[in-house]
Amino acid sequence: MSQGDAATPESPHVPVLLAPILKAAAPVSGRWIDGTFGAGGYAKGLVAAGADEVIGIDRDPLAHELAEGWVPDYKGKIRLERANFAQMDEVAQDVDGVVLDLGVSSMQLDRAERGFSFMKDGPLDMRMSQDGPSAADIVNEAGEAELAEILFVFGEERASRRIARAILRERAEEPITTTGRLAGIVEGCLPRAKPGQSHPATRSFQALRIAVNNEYEALYEGLMAAERALAPGGLLAVVTFHSVEDRMVKRFLQMRAGQTGRANRFQPLVEEPDPQFTLVSKKAIGPDAAELEANPRARSAKLRLARRTEAPSGEIDAKSLAMPELRKGGR
Repeated sequence: MSQGDAATPESPHVPVLLAPILKAAAPVSGRWIDGTFGAGGYAKGLVAAGADEVIGIDRDPLAHELAEGWVPDYKGKIRLERANFAQMDEVAQDVDGVVLDLGVSSMQLDRAERGFSFMKDGPLDMRMSQDGPSAADIVNEAGEAELAEILFVFGEERASRRIARAILRERAEEPITTTGRLAGIVEGCLPRAKPGQSHPATRSFQALRIAVNNEYEALYEGLMAAERALAPGGLLAVVTFHSVEDRMVKRFLQMRAGQTGRANRFQPLVEEPDPQFTLVSKKAIGPDAAELEANPRARSAKLRLARRTEAPSGEIDAKSLAMPELRKGGR
């Protein structure tokens, strides 16, 4: 999700690619997990479409605080659990569907005090759970090599070393504690953005957010937890907003649907275990023109869908998903 797509009172959070999820699930029924509850858009949509119960999972205390005002209106059809979606199989089993909307939510971006966005100046925080080390801790304590590694691996920022050097130079004068100051430092290291291009600090802020919240490991663990939580025939729907996450989800589903094939044709055939999923669509689903017009946030979204089979769940190595990892000691 881009930094400029924050929800406002006039433009509330809208769940992305909800229509194709409901279409794939039709007729919607049974128990579902909304593993990235946020403002509850998917949960509301699922209940309206016929779900008997939606279990919302979110580690952000703000999501729970805001939900107190409206969840009781759903008379038990929506309940909320404070947890990471990587723990969903500990919350519920044999569910009929799991929805994951990855990345930072509009609800979080819109609040300057959360420190996710450079669009509004605020404390450099970025913690989804609001505990543990913050982005400011990383920026002010990590060595130059480690900072460069975080920016390059998690943000795909080609100027990572230049930015890391600038951060160390600036923090030697005074600790970097606000989003505005960090954005200014990054902006000073890169060419000015042309019209239509993203802000120069976008990749650096993405990288720090991923590092603070351990997002790639949580995604791997969340996909495995979804496999364990889904009942046979249950639908897994995952919405991603950048290429690394989409690649991980695509690879996971290909592997679990038995569609990875042999590395070369001369390898001996090996009997593979029964697949845990069948793909609903081989290609990712994007927003149509009507959704893009109604909700610009959807422009970079990709949806991947699969159905759980009766095969027992198993384990796969995180490295097989090409999960980006930091090298010890940095670059």
